[in-house]
Amino acid sequence: MAFPGSYNIDYYKGDTYEFRIYPKNSDNSVFSLVSYGAIFTIATSRGANPTFAVAGTATIVGNQYIVCTIAPTVGRTLTAGTSYVYDVQISSANGSVIYTLLTGNLSVTDDVTGI
Repeated sequence: MAFPGSYNIDYYKGDTYEFRIYPKNSDNSVFSLVSYGAIFTIATSRGANPTFAVAGTATIVGNQYIVCTIAPTVGRTLTAGTSYVYDVQISSANGSVIYTLLTGNLSVTDDVTGI
């Protein structure tokens, strides 16, 4: 498999941010997400004991792709001007197999308001 990928996010505090992940096998065929669960976490650091800031929502659709969302209510708890890291992982039903599909940095900007 060609995991993990990397994707950096510029997030406006309080907005809805959504992206999709289409995992593929090394032969470019669709990786079946049957019997997997998805996790989308946002933390202040990586390592053995990361400090988690919030959890986004990761939903598996049709056992073929994952929709990751930062909802406005969750996004409001992120601090503008702070850099975060995030991971999207899948785990088997019994938790014995965990793959990191996507990692990246998330930078947070204050709300955008109209004039």
